[in-house]
Amino acid sequence: MTTTSGVNTSSPVVSGTTPASSSSNSNSAAAANALANQQIAGNFQSFLQLLTTQLQNQNPLSPLDTNQFTQQLVEFAGVQQQINTNDSLASLVSLQQTAQSSQALQFVGKTAIVKGSTAEMTNSQATWELNIPSASTVNVSIANSSGQTVYSSNFAASAGNNQVFNWNGLGTDGTQYPAGNYTLTATAKDASGNTVGVSTSVAGVVNSVDLTQSPPLLSIGGQTFTVNQVESIVN
Repeated sequence: MTTTSGVNTSSPVVSGTTPASSSSNSNSAAAANALANQQIAGNFQSFLQLLTTQLQNQNPLSPLDTNQFTQQLVEFAGVQQQINTNDSLASLVSLQQTAQSSQALQFVGKTAIVKGSTAEMTNSQATWELNIPSASTVNVSIANSSGQTVYSSNFAASAGNNQVFNWNGLGTDGTQYPAGNYTLTATAKDASGNTVGVSTSVAGVVNSVDLTQSPPLLSIGGQTFTVNQVESIVN
């Protein structure tokens, strides 16, 4: 029996994570903004041509109504302001993306704790962190990448967050399983038999950052995560 941070296990366990879905590329956002500005600018030029033509061809004996002319000038200025606003927003988005990229690059080489249930086992070692809201009996089940359950165990646990659960790769039948990704599922019942929610997190080294995505994606144990999925940095 292995006891770690209040969690008793007959063999070590790994925590898993949920891959982050890829966000839309920043180039796509820039292209969309450019297209919008192009369309607005086209309407702007058309409006200007119509206004100029109207002024050139107005009847001298019945000139353009002052109120209408003023309203058209206001619309004219409004279109120009919209173009300027779009350009300013594009600059702000670009600055935000640059800040996100700089933040993400700082994580490379560090061990991060991220929400999830799938962890990578290397050197017969995989680790999860369990968040248990109240003292309970916890059931842990670990499945390989094919969905086959390779390990399961029940143990008593006290309440607490970030309780480390290590798995040494040994199956319930004693089989030593190879390196790879394994998914942990935890369920629990308290002393009254009520179901208790148990969430999991997984630790892993940030190997690289994909800056072509917005927001940038961190690569951890062969999976990708956004910065906002990081719960903490261990070192």
